[in-house]
Amino acid sequence: MRSFSRLAAAYTVNEVGDWLGLVALSVLVFRETDSALALTGLFLAANLVPAFLAPLLTARIDRASVRRALPAIYVIEGAIFVALALLADRFSLPFVLFLALADGILLLTARALSRAAVAAVMEPQGLLREGNAIVNVGFAAATAIGPALGGVVVAGLGVAEALLLDAASFALIAALLATARALPAARPDPEPVLRRVRAGFGYVWRDPYVRTLVIGQAAAFVFFTTVLPIEIVYAKESLETDDRGFGLLLASWGAGIFVGSLFFVGSRRRPLALIAISTSLVGMAYLGMAGANSLAVACALSVIGGAGNGVQWVALLTAVQEVTDTTLQARVVGLIESAGAAMPGVGFLLGGGVTALAGPRVAFAVAGGGVLAVLLVMSTLMRRVVRARA
Repeated sequence: MRSFSRLAAAYTVNEVGDWLGLVALSVLVFRETDSALALTGLFLAANLVPAFLAPLLTARIDRASVRRALPAIYVIEGAIFVALALLADRFSLPFVLFLALADGILLLTARALSRAAVAAVMEPQGLLREGNAIVNVGFAAATAIGPALGGVVVAGLGVAEALLLDAASFALIAALLATARALPAARPDPEPVLRRVRAGFGYVWRDPYVRTLVIGQAAAFVFFTTVLPIEIVYAKESLETDDRGFGLLLASWGAGIFVGSLFFVGSRRRPLALIAISTSLVGMAYLGMAGANSLAVACALSVIGGAGNGVQWVALLTAVQEVTDTTLQARVVGLIESAGAAMPGVGFLLGGGVTALAGPRVAFAVAGGGVLAVLLVMSTLMRRVVRARA
């Protein structure tokens, strides 16, 4: 259990550091370029492109010793952020985007390896669900704290100092894991990397249960993230609130995520039931926010939607991990993580386009309707798959 505790702590600290780095990099790029296009380039470099490259790296090292592979990744990430801190005073957009791309690939790979290591440590004891629940609570807390901490640190210390603090967090995580002796050992595999990548894709595609969950989640990601780029417009134009109200709206969703993560810890419902319930909460919250006539109502709905968000992701991962072979855990989870990095790009475009044409309320309605439509299709398919497996 000590090795699991270190994995959970590392995952939480890493998530806080990721938010710190994201806020600092966003401020740096916009300060130096005053360009929304440059910020879009940062998103593409840090999220979209790595989504297609990280599975290659994950397949390359998912059989290596976790005690060596994960600390090595975090040390490299720390070095990247030291370099980014140096670029704060000698800014070069191409170099920043290149380093953001490299970090994005490592970030997704580390998440996949960490989740696979949690499964390897906890599943033999029949505690996979409990392990995922604890990791999810840390993730939820980091999601609530990270953005605010990033803003405070950048405002109080500066961009370069925030990036160096992020680098220090990677060093801390590397030391924490490098000294954990009970982490999964190396399992040599002579297969070429591309064949190993195909094995991961092939497993997902051949298993109707896993395939339905992964494809359904990828589709859901589009609508989950449709509202993210237009929330500020929704707050200012639809709710007619100020910056404080916008912050309260975001904080309400974060609070809901934390509540949802705690609910998952105590829930005994099956993962598939939790996926259905939590996804419907997100969809209904978006639909309600489309018609909300006050900040208070919108915030209450945000708590409900956030609670669904706090359950949905971990329930989905647990459902997939419970049926996935140990040797393929990192590759399969890595595909889900990659979908989570790539599909928001589609969601952002959808949200921005609908808002430009019809306004933010319609964008929330489209997001809510899309989430519920994906849930309906996914539930219908899963019922057939479960009956066939019985």
